Amino acid sequence: MARLSHSIAILTKLQVSCIFILLTTVIPNVEARTHNLTWKVTYDYKYLDCFKKLAIAINGQTPGPRINATRGDTIIVTVLNNLLMENVAIHWHGIRQLGNGWNDGTDSVNQCAAMPGGYFTYQFVVDQAGTYMYHSHYGMQKSSGLYGLITVNPLLGEETPYHYEDREIVLSDWYHDSAYEHAVKLSSKPYVWIGEPQSLLINGRGRYQCELLGVSNRDQCNGSSPECTPDVVKVKPEQTYRFRIASLTSLSALSFQIEGHKMTVVETDGVHVVPFVTDNLYIYSGETYSVLVTTDQNHTRNYGISINVIARKPETPNGFAILNYEPNPLDAQPLPQPPPGPLWNDTDSQRNQSLAIKGLQGYVPAPPRTADKVLHLLNTQNTVNGYKVWAVNNVSHALPDTPYLVALKLNIPDVFDPTPAPEDYDHSYDIYEIPENTNATTSTSIYRLPFNKTVDIILQNAKSMGGDSETHPWHLHGHNFWVLGFGKDKFNPSTASLNLENPIMKNTVPLFPYGWTALRFRTDNPGIWLFHCHIEAHFYLGMLVLFESGSDMVTKPPQQNMGCGKTKNYINP
Repeated sequence: MARLSHSIAILTKLQVSCIFILLTTVIPNVEARTHNLTWKVTYDYKYLDCFKKLAIAINGQTPGPRINATRGDTIIVTVLNNLLMENVAIHWHGIRQLGNGWNDGTDSVNQCAAMPGGYFTYQFVVDQAGTYMYHSHYGMQKSSGLYGLITVNPLLGEETPYHYEDREIVLSDWYHDSAYEHAVKLSSKPYVWIGEPQSLLINGRGRYQCELLGVSNRDQCNGSSPECTPDVVKVKPEQTYRFRIASLTSLSALSFQIEGHKMTVVETDGVHVVPFVTDNLYIYSGETYSVLVTTDQNHTRNYGISINVIARKPETPNGFAILNYEPNPLDAQPLPQPPPGPLWNDTDSQRNQSLAIKGLQGYVPAPPRTADKVLHLLNTQNTVNGYKVWAVNNVSHALPDTPYLVALKLNIPDVFDPTPAPEDYDHSYDIYEIPENTNATTSTSIYRLPFNKTVDIILQNAKSMGGDSETHPWHLHGHNFWVLGFGKDKFNPSTASLNLENPIMKNTVPLFPYGWTALRFRTDNPGIWLFHCHIEAHFYLGMLVLFESGSDMVTKPPQQNMGCGKTKNYINP
């Protein structure tokens, strides 16, 4: 009861603060900083879950170093590719790159990835406070550990609805197979599914049961390695902390929970949320959240933090960390009991939490009342020449050898399919059945959208060839979108309940099984931008589209963005 009263007090305080801030906020003229970073990307053997795996690290770290900046700062990152056999491109996930598409970090879209022994220097401004991430955007490299967290603080003197000490939480899943092995399996005929991850990691730490391998060699699986001891989140009693949580999983949707503690959700993808209290946080690959946690429990003990797989039948053990109430030793009795988490297949609970996320008045602009264009995008699993793929409106998209944006700016011919990508699908399609004809086509086509207009995207889910309907987290580069609604079954514009009053703005959103998700965005950032499922295997197999708008306003390509495909002929000596 005391904990509930405290949560209500937090909500009341936040609401009063918001009213006061709207009336009194004065932002001083603060000079922005420039952060110059040099990152060496290397192969390193790691024991993140006690199993020895060749990971990809930044300056020896995985997860990589956190970028901590203030709104308006300039970030300059020189990425040195010290890998022996593969290229590198890093995407700054959630950073909108307004007028700066050459630095989005997406291989084959706006740059050629840096080759082994080469480098790429990214430069961008962090224009919006919040919690973001970075990760590889080359092949399925992210699954090897090339990712990290970005935190952007408000300007000095700029009031926000909350200000508490941060704790950073990076969530990921971990396979023992390499990305190369995954690519071979997914590209084979007959198709070979890569299976579920072996472990879940919290801040790069998990625990695999070495005895399951029947391996006595401690060099292969070492349960006593300090790398795989549980992560420890240190807190002091009777304080409130802001937990910044990012999901960088390759496959898994997760639930995050803390033993004995409720959480107040206040931010997602850099946007303020109407605060609400929850026992657990559902989080999908590519999403970030901030939750407030008050350490108001028994001060003489520690508590368990856990993550568990949702939206897929779990075959991966739960991840575990320790909430350490200082100055308690880690072995203080009773020992932490990690919460088991909710049922994996409670889709209604998962959808209801997404529906509960509303934009905070005064911080989130209202959406335009109507759209200039509507795209209906059906998500299906299909076959192309006997190979299994993922498709949108029966088209499985592939990325060309020459980056789209370079080809558009230099008028390089025959790079991508000029046929317009399909904007709709046959609405007689039965989303609950696998069609008799599963054949699809492949294409490098794009959607050409009018600049500075309002576009609606209606994502529609359906049964996969495996007999189920999966949850797909969709991420849009270069923009935030309003989340107008979620629903069951097929989208019906005459009956769909859409929120036009206080929808949240995000860059990543789930599409639930046998359901729909409605989005609205403005095409106000010139260039060409990926919109794709954030599950690595689905993206690799074609679950993506590209939106071009206003590319004629983009500057000519920098030399460092070229060097692959047909761009080789356009590099100045």
